[in-house]
Amino acid sequence: MVVTTLTQHWKMLLQRIFRAVIMGPPGSGKGTVSGRIVKSFGLMHLSSGDLLRANIKAKTELGLLMKSCIDQGQLVPDDVISRLILTEMRNIDQSSWLLDGFPRTVSQAESLDNVCSVDTVINLDVPYQTIKQRLTSRWLHLPSGRVYNIDFNPPKIAGLDDVTGEPLIQRDDDTPETVTRRLKAYENQTRPVLEYYRSKGVLETFSGTETNKIWPHIQALLSKKLSLQN
Repeated sequence: MVVTTLTQHWKMLLQRIFRAVIMGPPGSGKGTVSGRIVKSFGLMHLSSGDLLRANIKAKTELGLLMKSCIDQGQLVPDDVISRLILTEMRNIDQSSWLLDGFPRTVSQAESLDNVCSVDTVINLDVPYQTIKQRLTSRWLHLPSGRVYNIDFNPPKIAGLDDVTGEPLIQRDDDTPETVTRRLKAYENQTRPVLEYYRSKGVLETFSGTETNKIWPHIQALLSKKLSLQN
């Protein structure tokens, strides 16, 4: 009841559209933090991963194109990812939202800027050693994308998804060697995006090893920003 009331309170305050982006390396807690932001402040959550999976499942034109890239072990081109996200955003142009997983390159950030301005970019700065430990303990419900961690967010029943009861899997790319490569790739690809948003004065970095300790600072920042803009 209290959470519902708070969410309604923030929705009432969101008279002007508020747009935020959350960034951080794989395993930094973006999914957990995003869920808390959506629940606390009533923002709509736009996940590039969810959109990608939905389009592939629905066999849309973009979905087939992205599946072809993935099947061939290629990165999905910037312009394809941008089209996917920006098309979806046009459907919710009167809503406040939190964008997760996009932009990942400066080119994507510039495409986003051509459509709308971003109010705040939340950057989760978590030590890579912490992330390596998290990811190698991570299990996934593939159809939904729900993620569990045996150390701090285990499923209610070991090996099974909380919602459907279906088996969980561990991704091939959650091995220590692959995680190291993924973190290096994120660093090389995304560091320029952080600098891009820092130069615009909208980057807010939160450092730590535990999501529960980082979250109150993010909550305080968004509470302040949302109050000031109304």
